[in-house]
Amino acid sequence: MTGDYTATLPRKRMGAGALLTDDRGRVLLVEPTYQPYFEIPGGAVEAGESPRAAVVRELDEELGLTVRPGRLLVVDWVPPRPDRTEGLMMVFDGGMLTPAQTGRIRLPADELRGWAWCTEREAAERLPGLLARRISAALTARADESVAYLEDGFSAA
Repeated sequence: MTGDYTATLPRKRMGAGALLTDDRGRVLLVEPTYQPYFEIPGGAVEAGESPRAAVVRELDEELGLTVRPGRLLVVDWVPPRPDRTEGLMMVFDGGMLTPAQTGRIRLPADELRGWAWCTEREAAERLPGLLARRISAALTARADESVAYLEDGFSAA
């Protein structure tokens, strides 16, 4: 066999985000300018970049915050759709933001319209079902000190 066999394998889109909460347990959601719904801070993992490094970069770019993410909470395989390839989405524990950190949040106007602290119920009202299920699984995994494996936001266990 000649060449790199791995170069012939299928490619998957990968994203990484952070579950950030306040001292009341509310989840930080951001409102992108390029879509009609909220999501958690994070984004695409670039070529040659680790998912953890992507979260650090995205939190700096999106919020102006330097946060060292904790452990992995969720891996979610998302099947292909007509407008998107399949992907692996990861959620890391971003921890609890202090009021001082929250006060330093700065949004890039061309990318984010706003942000909000939301209870799990409020988050479910602002997020598409897939993202709401992922956030719920992340909160449970944090509380249980476990890692959730999902497929399209649903537990695959």
